[in-house]
Amino acid sequence: MASLQDQFLKAGLVDKKRVKKVKQDKRKQKKKLPKGQVEIDLNKEQVKQALAERAEKDRAINKDNQLKAQKKAIQAQIVQLIQAHAIENHKADFAYQFTDGTLIQKIYVDELVKKQLSRGSVAIAKLADSYKVVPGIVAEKISQRDESIIVLFNDNINTETDEDDPYADYQIPDDLMW
Repeated sequence: MASLQDQFLKAGLVDKKRVKKVKQDKRKQKKKLPKGQVEIDLNKEQVKQALAERAEKDRAINKDNQLKAQKKAIQAQIVQLIQAHAIENHKADFAYQFTDGTLIQKIYVDELVKKQLSRGSVAIAKLADSYKVVPGIVAEKISQRDESIIVLFNDNINTETDEDDPYADYQIPDDLMW
């Protein structure tokens, strides 16, 4: 069986001068470097590069998986905190309205929880499609993990009145029923 060069020569795709030149160039390149050294070095470099690329890709995938697992664990902690510490309102008499983003929502609470909501000792947390009342300490723990879960949490900051304020004697009630 003839070589590929011979087949090209017979087909008329190359001439004898071109074949001779290619053979000379090939022979010169082999003599310049020790036998087999170039091929081995190229293979080693390609293998090292492929391993480095694979390791980098694996690190990126691993980091992404760890972030996803961490987010999932935080969400599970939040759900567990809300379910374990939710204040149930079996005798809910009052409709307490609050805003969730741009929507006005309503939750039914009793008189005590209503006062606690206005004072900031309890908060309203969003759990899936429902809303739960949780103690203030639990609301702070939830806020540390994900602030978007706490829908309403009145701060206990006492607003100090100015000495020059003419309406200082008239306190505005924050629990008016409309």
